[in-house]
Amino acid sequence: MASRAIGRATVRAVRGKLTPQKAPIVLTENAVTKLKQLMAERPEMKAVSIGVKTRGCNGLTYTLDYTDKKKGKFDEEIVQDGVRVIIDAKAQLTLLGTEMDYQEDKLTAEFIFNNPNIKGTCGCGESFNV
Repeated sequence: MASRAIGRATVRAVRGKLTPQKAPIVLTENAVTKLKQLMAERPEMKAVSIGVKTRGCNGLTYTLDYTDKKKGKFDEEIVQDGVRVIIDAKAQLTLLGTEMDYQEDKLTAEFIFNNPNIKGTCGCGESFNV
């Protein structure tokens, strides 16, 4: 099982109700386009893996990695517009109702998790708590 980090991700707490949906996470058109571009550069990798780990001043941070692994017993797998995403079992509850976006400007290029479950984030937006 091989994996490699894709890049930086920021978390934003969004206010509002959770909207029921089939998938635990929805990718925006920008996120799909960028993930397709990144996956084309690494054809040996079959999917993107989203996980969560303890880190930062607020407790948790998301990880975003290339992976060639198959879905684990308790992992969730979604396929949206040809992009395969495997969500680690530990990250599933923190992602329910989340929108994953990709934004790029002159200073940054990053994936952003717009998440209604978050109670607080650190100043830089890298870590969060639920």
